[in-house]
Amino acid sequence: MRSISEWSMQIMRFCHSFMNELYRYLGPDKDLPSEEMGVGTREMGYLYGQYRRLTGHSQGSFAGPRVNWSGTSLRTEATGYGMVFFAQLILADMNKELKGLRCVVSGSGKIAMHVLEKLIAYGALPITVSDSKGYLVDEDGFDFMKISFLREIKIQQRSLRDYSKTYARSKYYDQAKPWGERCDIAFPCASQNELDQSDAINLVNGGCRVVIEGSIMPCNPEAVDVLRKANVLVAPALATGVGGVVAGELELRECNMNWSPEEFESKLQEAVKQTYQRVVKAASDFGYQKESPEALLHGAVISSFLAIASSMNDQGCV
Repeated sequence: MRSISEWSMQIMRFCHSFMNELYRYLGPDKDLPSEEMGVGTREMGYLYGQYRRLTGHSQGSFAGPRVNWSGTSLRTEATGYGMVFFAQLILADMNKELKGLRCVVSGSGKIAMHVLEKLIAYGALPITVSDSKGYLVDEDGFDFMKISFLREIKIQQRSLRDYSKTYARSKYYDQAKPWGERCDIAFPCASQNELDQSDAINLVNGGCRVVIEGSIMPCNPEAVDVLRKANVLVAPALATGVGGVVAGELELRECNMNWSPEEFESKLQEAVKQTYQRVVKAASDFGYQKESPEALLHGAVISSFLAIASSMNDQGCV
């Protein structure tokens, strides 16, 4: 059994105290806690353990669980995979595919790494990842072996700079963002407002035609305006992040899922497809054709509003 460091003990005590106040608001018909920046499997484990001690059951579900907890072990992959599925659908409407396309990805956390994973599986060429101090570019593109090495670097809390010591065709840029690299598609997966006006100009000049948002609102308004005027299609996180939402909903509905990765991925693909179709239809119904760079931005907001308004109306709340 692993020993727990003093730092981990402090984190565990904090998580337990936090859950002492939070547990009343969680459950299969209430809210679903989720991993975020700085909160990973360890923290979710401490929170989940305290939740079980306080409630005496394991109903409800927590994001990022292990197989021996309650819930699905594929929850972590869902958001990143869903983003790539969404990109596939956009490209299919353009009579294109991911294979061979250069992709710039920001971040190096759970979402970014799973985006890389699925891009490679579909034959795309992801060339960047980033952290808070800069970004790493590999002109040969990442492969599954390189992703394993990146994960090892992250687990050991080393700098992404160490990657370039092993792979000669890679380079780490201090205090810089990856948006100046030549690419076909960009996947901002790091943080809010990470992509500003100058970054958007760099993307346009680098040949980017599609932006798939992974983090919450990564493009600030000025960046969105630049991309719109350059006819770059922006898929908002409100729609592209549906993978994680769907996985959470499935967990709440079926707390002990024993699906294979293939079964789960099939359900995820279908849910992403339905979301994409709803977004495109909502945009079209309100005068935005899917060729428009604004179509998905408006369609996502409109379809979300209509879904909520319809539910409220059905339940006699309006």
